[in-house]
Amino acid sequence: MDVSFGPEERIVWPASVLAGILMCAAVYDITREVSSRCFKGYNGLNDLHKVEWNNRGFSTFHALVAAAVSFYLLVISDLFSKDVHGDIIIDRKSWISDSMFGVSLGYFLTDLLMILWHFPSLGGKEYLLHHGLSMYAISLALLSGKGHVYILMVLFTEATTPFVNLRWYLDLAGRKSSKLYLYNGVALFTGWLFARIILFVYFFAHLYLHFDQVRTVFPLGFYSMVAVPPAMSAMNVLWFRKICKGMVKAMAGTKKRSQCVKTKAD
Repeated sequence: MDVSFGPEERIVWPASVLAGILMCAAVYDITREVSSRCFKGYNGLNDLHKVEWNNRGFSTFHALVAAAVSFYLLVISDLFSKDVHGDIIIDRKSWISDSMFGVSLGYFLTDLLMILWHFPSLGGKEYLLHHGLSMYAISLALLSGKGHVYILMVLFTEATTPFVNLRWYLDLAGRKSSKLYLYNGVALFTGWLFARIILFVYFFAHLYLHFDQVRTVFPLGFYSMVAVPPAMSAMNVLWFRKICKGMVKAMAGTKKRSQCVKTKAD
């Protein structure tokens, strides 16, 4: 693997990773301060719940940034447009994608260390696997300059994270019977279906159609491209199954409560 560590990369790579770590620390503190002043129930939480509450704050922030940057580079910009650049798609990159990968590495590293420190309270083995695979794939793409288009597709799936976190917040606040909890569940189901199921179908189709380019990647990168995405996709399907069960349960509970109210009214 040839590492493209030029003058620009020497600044962008370490600076972006550090920026990702500092972002997590700053948003963690901001979440703590805002929550303690604006949410009455926050001060009544135990220490571990407060840690996870704040942790999900910077998790949400990173997800929004990663999804926005990925959408811009994949859809709005012409970075991966056909017949616009001379390079094949698998070799295309920009300082923006490099920076985003560095920030994401900083985020995943920070979150992984917190998960390990409080294991298993902030997440079980599946989170360790998810974060480990994510850091591995992002690092390979960053160091080699290959496959940025596919890493950006995967990063866009972070768009579902805010709905996951809001679901946890509402559950902890005792709002599982609220309409907001139900609406968020529907949004989570829809977002997960499009961003983590259908998008991965497109991912694999794109990989197949550009397989001649994928085969030009160095051996470790090539085998990683054909092995890591299926593992990530399998985890997404398993989590989607849990989301479906949760949504069905929530909708059934809402229907039951409506019937009870109607019965009392009669």
